[in-house]
Amino acid sequence: MGPEADVRIMTPVHTADRIVLARLPSGIEIETTIHRYRGGSGPTVYVQAAQHGREINGTEVLRCLHDRLLSTDLAGEIVAVPVADPLTFDRVSYTTPEVIDSVNANMNRAWPGRSDGTIHERMAATLWAEACEADAIIDLHTGSPEMLTHVVFMYGNEESRALAEAFGTDLLLAERAGEEANEEWDQRGFDGKLRVAATRAGIPSITPELAHNKQIVESAVEAGVEGMVNLLRDQGVVHGEPEPTGKRRLARNHLGRVIATDSGLFRADPDLELGERIEAGTRLGVVYDPASYEVLQEAVADRDGILYALAKEATVTGGEKLANVALPLEDD
Repeated sequence: MGPEADVRIMTPVHTADRIVLARLPSGIEIETTIHRYRGGSGPTVYVQAAQHGREINGTEVLRCLHDRLLSTDLAGEIVAVPVADPLTFDRVSYTTPEVIDSVNANMNRAWPGRSDGTIHERMAATLWAEACEADAIIDLHTGSPEMLTHVVFMYGNEESRALAEAFGTDLLLAERAGEEANEEWDQRGFDGKLRVAATRAGIPSITPELAHNKQIVESAVEAGVEGMVNLLRDQGVVHGEPEPTGKRRLARNHLGRVIATDSGLFRADPDLELGERIEAGTRLGVVYDPASYEVLQEAVADRDGILYALAKEATVTGGEKLANVALPLEDD
């Protein structure tokens, strides 16, 4: 169960407030809405979605959760932000153009933010003022259709791992950070992720990665709602015991990517299934020249592990991800 506290369950009071995250050069204010559901005394849970604007299933999760919370007694408070980054949301994009933020085009590299920083740093700082008061933080994301739903937490942080287990998906990914991570971690600015900043601030935090971008997909939404309800029950915010979902296989992600060595068309092996255990050397597919039909790359797994993502969009460029393989951990 969640943090011990003198809790009192009561029908929640719901408020929805528009807040200013930052200002554009023209003076136009970048706004979003924060929903608060206040029940009796108890822990506070902060949850946000659409930090990357094309990842909209998390937003739908919060809408569905909203309908349930209005008729559910609560102990504590839930703070929910359905659109964390309106700039990318309106563009249905992952990042902003360089002219808007040339330093931090990706908001999830700017946490905990700076009130006098770039656009995304200011936006992050405004939301961090809300998130840093919470007892747990959930940052809802979604991936591509060819990705297995999973939850990511910081490797070695047991409180965050407990959140991931409570959310409950087939796959739980422990991600190393800082000095324990490899060189690519620094190159990609992962220290600025909300999950990392929160965990380092002593707040248990997870990133559920629901499958599918751009489209509202019922299976992804259902997984998100079930996960959130289970987590709220585990934290003692909502009455009841979590209902078992998923296999909860524990693996380590760092970073386990198979990369296209050249540009062309990628034909994935049709016999592969997401979630299956594969061995190093397993054939994943081929990259070939669409004009000459020349095979440019025989893509194979570089490690034993769990295949949790496999590219289905056939047109690839050199350096693009073809697959992800996570390393199973012994204590699963």
